Amino acid sequence: MRRATPWSTVFDLLVSATGETLYMVGVSTLVATVLGIPVGVLLQLTAPGGLRPRPWPHKLLGFVVDLGRAMPFLILLVVLTSITRTVIGVSIGPTAAIVPLSVGAVPFVARLVQNVLSEVHVAAVEAAVTTGASTLRIVRSVLLGESLPALINAIGVTAIALLGYSAMAGVLGGGGLGDLAVRLGYQRFDDRVLWSTVAVLAVVATVIQFVFNRAARGVDRRRHASV
Repeated sequence: MRRATPWSTVFDLLVSATGETLYMVGVSTLVATVLGIPVGVLLQLTAPGGLRPRPWPHKLLGFVVDLGRAMPFLILLVVLTSITRTVIGVSIGPTAAIVPLSVGAVPFVARLVQNVLSEVHVAAVEAAVTTGASTLRIVRSVLLGESLPALINAIGVTAIALLGYSAMAGVLGGGGLGDLAVRLGYQRFDDRVLWSTVAVLAVVATVIQFVFNRAARGVDRRRHASV
């Protein structure tokens, strides 16, 4: 019977793997947010009924976004291997995994942002238009300003999704908790490592959700106004 890994070793492995996972998820969430929000805004602006409706550009952009969302992450991970090696210099490890994680998350964020912005009350947008506000100001002050709590929650959803993607990236040498669970837990039949990793992933997901929920409530002006 195979001897289980000592708990002290399991703890050290979990600390290291958790750090790698948080690094991958944090950076890729930031990149996806920075790139995905403008794409989502553009989708909403060019949509029918938007501030600047453009049917063909909207359809083309929507097609590209939906194609990106439909791509299975493991396939994306393999397809982008050469690009990752060119950009990062390596094709394995936590830093290399950030490239496919970010690419896969941008269209995900874009659609979430478009859905959030479409929920902004039309009266608020029309009021800004009647004052002669520029499109940029309307986007910044009305669309993004009014929907900020929902946008924060959307980024939280993205971070949770990326946590799951990062675990899949570990299967192909991405490092982090996924790599630990598969390589040392599953393949070596070490239930102590395997289930400890699952527990840590659950805790990390819960903490991420809690942080983003608190942040969303903190900026919700309606909630502050009712206090």
